[in-house]
Amino acid sequence: MKKQYHTIDEKYAPFAEINMIPFIDIALVLLIIFMVITPILVQSVLRVNLPKASTSVPSSEQVLEVQIEKDGTILLKGRTISKESLESTLVAYLSNSGKNSVLIQADKETPFDYVVYVMDIAKKAGANKLGVAVKSSEKQ
Repeated sequence: MKKQYHTIDEKYAPFAEINMIPFIDIALVLLIIFMVITPILVQSVLRVNLPKASTSVPSSEQVLEVQIEKDGTILLKGRTISKESLESTLVAYLSNSGKNSVLIQADKETPFDYVVYVMDIAKKAGANKLGVAVKSSEKQ
C-alpha cells in the first residue's frame, strides 16, 4: 500500500531513519578482531626475561603457566596474585582445568627463593609435574 501524504512538505521531507545493519556488522568484525588479538597481546606483555639453556626442549603438553618477575611478583594467567592466595588459586585452576602440570617462567634475575616457594606451593596444590621455562641458547 502506498503511503498517503497530506502535504507537499511531508512528501519531500528528509528520510530520518538510521539503518543499523552496517553498524552491527562493523561491531561484530571488531569483536572478532579483538578476540583474536587478545591472546597475542597477553603473551607480549610478559616482563619475564627467561634464562638460556642449550638443552631446552619444546613441550606440546598442556600446562598451567606461572610467571615470576625479578621483584618476586607472581602472575597466573596474566593476573598478579599475592603469595597468600597462590595456593588456593592454584588448587582451583588445577582442579577445574584438569591440567596436572605447572610451568614456571621465572626471570633470570629472580632470587631462587621465589622459584622454590612457587614449586612448593604447586606441589601442595596437586601438580604432578613441574617445569621451568628457559630460552634456547643455540647459535644459529
